[in-house]
Amino acid sequence: MLTIVFRSGRTMTTRKRLKIHLLPFTVISSGAVIFFMEQGHAASPPPVTPDTGRRQPISAQTPPASAKGSHLQKKEKTPSNSEVIMVTGTHIANSRIKSPTPISSLSQSEIQNQAPSNNLADLVNQMPQFAGSTTPQNSRLSLSSGLAGINALNLRNLGAERSLVLLDGRRITPSAITGIVDINTIPQQLVKRVDVVTGGASAQYGSDAVAGVTNFVLDKTYTGLKIDGDSGISDYGDGINYHTAVTGGFGFAHGKGHVLLSGDYAHQDGIYSVDRPWNFNGQRIIANPEYASGNGQPYYIRVGNAGTNYALPGGIINSSTGGVTNSLRGIYFGQGGSVNHYNYGSLSTSSVTVGGDHALANDGKDIGLEPMSDRKNIYGRLSYDVAPWMTLYGEGSYNQSEYIYNAGPQYLSAIKLSGSNPYLVDALGSSALQNVSSVTLGTTALDLPYRRTDNRRSVQRYTFGGEGNFTLFGKPASWNAYAQYGVMHSKEQIYNVMNTAKIANATNAVRSSTGQIVCASSLTDPSNGCSPIDWLGTGVISTAAKDYVLGNPWREERFQEIVSGVNLSMIPFATWAGDANIAVGGEYRDERASGYVPTQYQSGWSVGNFLPTFGHYDVKEAYVEGAVPLAKGLSVNAAVRATDYSTSGYVTTWKIGGTWQPIQDILFRATESHDIRAPNIDELYNAGTSQTTSVLNPVTGATETVLSRTTGNTKLKPEKANTTTIGAVITPRYTPGLSISVDWFHTKIKDAIEQFYPQTIIDECYSGYTQFCAAIKPDPTGTRDLLMSASPFNFAKLETSGIDIDASYRFPLRRILKNANGYFVIHGQATNYLKYVSASGLGYAVDTSGDISSGPPRWIYRFSASYTTSRYSITAVAHGISSGHYSNSYVTCTTSCGAYNADYPSINNNHVAGLFYFDLNGTYTLPVQNSAKVQLFLNVTNLANSHPLLVPESGLAADTTYSNLLGRTYRGGVRMEF
Repeated sequence: MLTIVFRSGRTMTTRKRLKIHLLPFTVISSGAVIFFMEQGHAASPPPVTPDTGRRQPISAQTPPASAKGSHLQKKEKTPSNSEVIMVTGTHIANSRIKSPTPISSLSQSEIQNQAPSNNLADLVNQMPQFAGSTTPQNSRLSLSSGLAGINALNLRNLGAERSLVLLDGRRITPSAITGIVDINTIPQQLVKRVDVVTGGASAQYGSDAVAGVTNFVLDKTYTGLKIDGDSGISDYGDGINYHTAVTGGFGFAHGKGHVLLSGDYAHQDGIYSVDRPWNFNGQRIIANPEYASGNGQPYYIRVGNAGTNYALPGGIINSSTGGVTNSLRGIYFGQGGSVNHYNYGSLSTSSVTVGGDHALANDGKDIGLEPMSDRKNIYGRLSYDVAPWMTLYGEGSYNQSEYIYNAGPQYLSAIKLSGSNPYLVDALGSSALQNVSSVTLGTTALDLPYRRTDNRRSVQRYTFGGEGNFTLFGKPASWNAYAQYGVMHSKEQIYNVMNTAKIANATNAVRSSTGQIVCASSLTDPSNGCSPIDWLGTGVISTAAKDYVLGNPWREERFQEIVSGVNLSMIPFATWAGDANIAVGGEYRDERASGYVPTQYQSGWSVGNFLPTFGHYDVKEAYVEGAVPLAKGLSVNAAVRATDYSTSGYVTTWKIGGTWQPIQDILFRATESHDIRAPNIDELYNAGTSQTTSVLNPVTGATETVLSRTTGNTKLKPEKANTTTIGAVITPRYTPGLSISVDWFHTKIKDAIEQFYPQTIIDECYSGYTQFCAAIKPDPTGTRDLLMSASPFNFAKLETSGIDIDASYRFPLRRILKNANGYFVIHGQATNYLKYVSASGLGYAVDTSGDISSGPPRWIYRFSASYTTSRYSITAVAHGISSGHYSNSYVTCTTSCGAYNADYPSINNNHVAGLFYFDLNGTYTLPVQNSAKVQLFLNVTNLANSHPLLVPESGLAADTTYSNLLGRTYRGGVRMEF
């Protein structure tokens, strides 16, 4: 715990010295206690812009009436004659133009008062427009893709690769070769607004903006010093985290120049086993043993109190040959090699037991709930007004992160031991093994350390540019130009991975002529280093055997991006209804990836098998955009962009939209866009990445483990999308502060770049589509049940539609209580997904809206209510998703079920519950003097300690994308500003 004491000086000169001396220091601590003898201030909640419904940032706020003329007003920033207006969703530098495209914003006060953690992405992902985002919570098994630990935003569940992320209107250096951006690389303390543009924006911003754009807007002219510190913990005493951030800015040369520095550090303790009570529900889906063709029973049934029966911590015999077949099935081994007989319970399949000894399995317990993470960021910016019409600037940032996961226990489902294996003979005795030629064993090898993934990543970005305002055609105009270089370095390493050849050598144990147990291979090659392994029990595997069979594969990757652009916004002419705004510009982008993997780690391992990816492409673009008023309250906005890819050639994108405001109270808006996304380097050139997962065999009902491998496809062509949005914004005059917007959206992507995943591959194979069967092979090593291979290709279509609803009401408390202080702000957002279909053109297509396993929930919602005064604020947040189905491919019935259909099999229970979480946040500004501000804050997330959404799967028995896995958490801290 760090204690900082500041004492106020008597003169303004002393205060300035204090700022200068504190500026270079970064406070890194798990919390802070601060004592001040000064007077603070607090900002009022964000109002609603009457004509568009877009929430204003803090910089646009008007203080409460009681605060006018007092020290509560926002301190002035460094003046700039050349600061160019930036409007998200357009290159036209005119903030008065009404956007035909829906834009949602988070203000700085919302970020401070409502963020559930010290990671900005956790708040942004609560917005209903985002679905299926990649987070550190759900990327635990991204062992080989390089995505573990990344926070990547996913608009409309269309994929992070179709959701463009910008910083101050410019592209951000990606954090993986897939081209996706890690939100952790953004200087979060400087973010004054987050704008989310829903709808295609390729005509304005280029490729990747198929689903929309998220723009993080920084406070680039901040003047002063602010220090934040916070720390948190879960209700279970784990998940400890702490964070600190320091930002300072000052002007020089009479306000012409400005320097800005910001840095932060965040740490999260890892949770490497699951002791939450919800994880022991034991839900599974199995083949219905009562089913027979025509008897009306469902083909599958969903059961509880179930667990894996074919792989246990000390091993279990699943089959035996010779003598009486399977006479040894069900013998499992415990501590010290103890011999026990498994109770298969009231109902059992080849992989799942209901009741009985189902709780012996550890595949759902000894896995990670939260990774250990360390994040470090530093950002700097220098700008100078060299002329009234020109400001030159340079900025740089460096981000470093590390994420360590428990990827789960080791897994071997088919270890074959001969009947003469000395460990087997010692355990069961020769009489029990009489005439037995072999046994097949399944184990999670508790004696072997868990698979630990360590993902380290650094991202650097350097930007140089200029911008300015001037007069052209007798009207205001603006320009900006920049060049940016960014590079990402990553190292992905998996510790304690089994080498398949050494596992085979160590398993093949025999007795030597001296009676010692040795590897059979050592009889002919005594120097091969092999140490025999005993799979029968816990506490029995020797250290020498562990050292022999385990290794730590790794890969290094490098991704480089060079971007340059120039933009000009002007008013070349006017119509009778007003000025016509035109923007023109161009952009060049070059991206390339490379990597290195030692030869010994490229193959032969149970997971990993890293391969380096090499690839490159460049793109040249030019655009023109216009906003022209046609009549009073009626205007049209259009853009067109020409794009030339070195890999896929020339494409054209366009967008047209308009707004109509017949009266002050209502604004109608509509857009139609044609967007493209060219394949990224990973999709084109991926040399091969592997992932371990499990599938449900649609014929046997058994759960089978799969090692899937994905490689690139250089024959991919750009995907083409058409998006339509139609909506209205209502701001009634008779209810000041109320704004309601409703927008319908529809996106259809032709030639969508997608790929099939293991469950779909096996389902389609058994449905009669034989082209899928070629991708499935048994694992010859016995490490997994199956091997599957796939590559991305151009699907027939990907289509989604829905409705966005956004309503907010801001009003002073004095409307209810005379002479009362403070403001209420009530804000609700919801998205209703009406349709989500991914059609490959092969096999069948299913609408997966409301399908928790492969589609967006039917409803995603978020509501907040806050009360703010000059001294304190209280904010309540409710968010969640609607109930739905585990899979929309299932047909739910309990009786009178139809004949078996491989595409739409029947099941007795396909329901999954919805989620509702309630968070409470509070701030209190200490009474201090002069211009300093000290604010204490406390956040309680998941106040009711609600469980996550439970799913009928092995491993972690919960949804990891929309659920809160940690339970109730507390975070408290302090914000200081001078």
